[in-house]
Amino acid sequence: MSFKEQVYSVLLVSAAENFNNSLISLLPDSKYGPVHIAGDISSAKRKVAERSYDFVIINAPLPDDIGCRFAIDISSSKSSVAMILVRSDVYEEIHCRVSGHGVFTLPKPTSKSTLVQALFWLESARGRLYKFEKKTLSIEEKMEEIRLVNRAKWLLISELKMDEENAHRYIEKQAMSRSITKKEMSQIIIKTYSQ
Repeated sequence: MSFKEQVYSVLLVSAAENFNNSLISLLPDSKYGPVHIAGDISSAKRKVAERSYDFVIINAPLPDDIGCRFAIDISSSKSSVAMILVRSDVYEEIHCRVSGHGVFTLPKPTSKSTLVQALFWLESARGRLYKFEKKTLSIEEKMEEIRLVNRAKWLLISELKMDEENAHRYIEKQAMSRSITKKEMSQIIIKTYSQ
């Protein structure tokens, strides 16, 4: 899916109905969906536990918390991008507290054009996270293959009395002759020689 075709899921954490309506008007269905609203941090935590969101936008303060810790937790542990909007008199303090954790901050009041620009920043950040997620998954898959190949090699060494070099070569040749991956061949060997 290309960058322009991406549809972003959004969790809006805000108790201000006017703000919610204004922001939702900037989120066309063709680009943002689903858009869920939570009126406080407790509700937002429940929603995040149920599903993941591309963007979490927090309109601070909320009835039960300002939202800094929640924004930091979201940015640190999920693949979500968080942005917190705070009053301009506390903007610098909040920005210093959360920016090191990858949380975007905007001072309030703000204009619609600034919010649209901020949404573009969130899209860019989410695109970058997506690339890291793909790379991490690729590395994890490669590590899993290495673990399986090593386990299969040690089974060949112990069961068929091969040395490590011949066991490795055996796995490679069998995989090529069967037109399967080394991982698949290793799984066959493990299944065959494991009790």
